[in-house]
Amino acid sequence: MWVIRVYELPTSLTICATKYKIRSDYRAVLDICSALNDPELDDQEKTSVLMEIFYPDFSEMPTGHYQEAVKRCLWFIAGGAPETDRKKQPRLLDWEQDFQYMVAPVNRVLGTEIRATEYLHWWTFLSAYMEIGECLFSQIVRIREKKATGKRLDKADREWYQKNRHLVDFKTTYTEQESDTLKKWVV
Repeated sequence: MWVIRVYELPTSLTICATKYKIRSDYRAVLDICSALNDPELDDQEKTSVLMEIFYPDFSEMPTGHYQEAVKRCLWFIAGGAPETDRKKQPRLLDWEQDFQYMVAPVNRVLGTEIRATEYLHWWTFLSAYMEIGECLFSQIVRIREKKATGKRLDKADREWYQKNRHLVDFKTTYTEQESDTLKKWVV
């Protein structure tokens, strides 16, 4: 069991009795999320990218620490939630695709332009994200949630979805090979 007091913002984690610095800025975590969703990377490459981004001293970490280090990174990304609390949920957001729609409400909650800040701890960003309230992004997520869980859209939601489908639907990402194949088919 990992002990971090909820009123602290960790900038290092203890793995196998060794303390490691972490990159706790929200940008680093969003880069990790991007890598985890990259269709070009296999699972081993995704894990490697995660470790290299998150742990500045990764190259000095013994391989025997890797498995625990990955678990701790995912724990950190989940805001410190215990593993038992992490249930499989339908995909409702894409950090890359949706960032432009979530940044304004997060700015509003924090009272600052987060893209202009030199450093913003991931847990601070995550807390602000959880408090964004009603906004364009929350509407996008609400429609995605209804669609993902098979709930019927009412008339207003259907109309909104038809007008804003480009915001709600996840963009399909193709591997380089798939893109090349598609290009050959298109004249």
